[in-house]
Amino acid sequence: MTRLLFILLIVFTPAGLIKAKTTIQKGVVFNDLNKNNSIDSGEPGIPSVCVSNGKWVVKTDQNGRFSIEAEPGETVFVIKPPGFAVPVSEIQVPQYWNKSQSGEIKFPLLKQEEPKKFDALFFGDTQARGMKEVNYIFHDVVEELIGSKAAFGVTLGDIVADDPELMDDVAAGIAQIGIPWYNIIGNHDNDRDAKTNDDRDNTFEKFFGPSTYAFEYADVAFIGLNDIFFNPDGKYISHFTDRQLEFVKNYLAFVPENKLVVLMMHSPIVACDNREAMFRLLENRPNTFSVSGHVHEQLNLFVDEKLGWKGKTPHHHLINATVCGSWWCGLKDETGIPHATMNDGAPNGYSIISFDGNKYSVQFKAARRPADYQMNIYLPDDLTKTMADTSHILVNVFAGSEKSVVEMQVDNGNWIKMEKCKTIDPEILRMHQLSPYLDTEINGNKLDDIFGYSMDYPSVSTHIWKAAFPKGIKPGAHKLTVQSTDMYNQTYTAHRVFNVN
Repeated sequence: MTRLLFILLIVFTPAGLIKAKTTIQKGVVFNDLNKNNSIDSGEPGIPSVCVSNGKWVVKTDQNGRFSIEAEPGETVFVIKPPGFAVPVSEIQVPQYWNKSQSGEIKFPLLKQEEPKKFDALFFGDTQARGMKEVNYIFHDVVEELIGSKAAFGVTLGDIVADDPELMDDVAAGIAQIGIPWYNIIGNHDNDRDAKTNDDRDNTFEKFFGPSTYAFEYADVAFIGLNDIFFNPDGKYISHFTDRQLEFVKNYLAFVPENKLVVLMMHSPIVACDNREAMFRLLENRPNTFSVSGHVHEQLNLFVDEKLGWKGKTPHHHLINATVCGSWWCGLKDETGIPHATMNDGAPNGYSIISFDGNKYSVQFKAARRPADYQMNIYLPDDLTKTMADTSHILVNVFAGSEKSVVEMQVDNGNWIKMEKCKTIDPEILRMHQLSPYLDTEINGNKLDDIFGYSMDYPSVSTHIWKAAFPKGIKPGAHKLTVQSTDMYNQTYTAHRVFNVN
């Protein structure tokens, strides 16, 4: 082989091209004792901390030092270990990455207590169109969470609606809760003028850091993934890149088997065209969980062999409730905020996920509602005796799943087990049926000015139960009690008073 041919092979073959552009980036992870974000005399390096470029993962040595292959200008980030925090910006964004790579990278960490029991807040799709809807976010969910004792929060993508420059406005308001806040990129957060998929997250990265990353808290390893992939035609698919799969594989090699691994993404894991490649990396681990947004419904999915999962037990994937409901649609209440009900009839809101070692439980919280508001009961207010003998009671248990047990009782009678059914929530359907009248004017204002954006047609809900009335109900007032017990053994109760003529 001639020397010229040898040089051409090095530069122009795929492997050679990567090798030619790769440099060795060096750095240190240190205990920032005086919290000034600079390494000073007497501040020791921290050993065994993972550092990554989004593909390769290395660990720091006994002096906290690391070396990693990285392309010039490539983002390098530290994976926060248990018992430490990373600094946060003025708007509570964790500062765990370095893009400039000028000289040695220095990652400060701050010692902190991390109990095995902790809560985290999860927002789906805040999806603000303009500052009016940014303010809806603040008034509807942020204000009630100020002073929260949660360890941190996460927004699961679609922070905004196709205006990435608004993302820091949203983040600045959420920061008033007072806890570190991580973000996932969604399909409406991308730079629409970008020519390649790799450039779609440039604005997101400017505000929040790399769109694929990881951090640990107590006994849980959290992995944030950008699963929105844009093809050259500008259309997106749900997809994990080879680089992301390599990152997850390389990182999990350092994660003990007993830890809980939580994947966070925007589009549901079951929608990804190559989900099985991700499943192969997870399914032999005993403790996994994943969470997404995107759908504007709340669903608990138990992923089994039918969807390509080959683990011993199904994988639980939560499609999280959305803050914007169904795109901030609907009639406004007395405070000027739309009802924003989700397409499945559940109110807009968020999740409080409680962790205890490598176990977890999820509690849904409806925006500006009491914590125990977990279901709606549907039956006519005034029933005839004949109607009571022939009609059904419907209950929408907002966070219910196939593992929920829902029962009802009329007055002090026997408890009756309700049956799960697939149907549209009757109230969200009623609201949608008003949409043909959006051109109508009320006091000079068109209904579309009152409603905001038009609503999607309601979806078939996955969390509605039904049962027939007990036979022989006598005329008069009666009390209906519904009790729901979920997969975490959390029990909620609701009542409805009705009258039989």
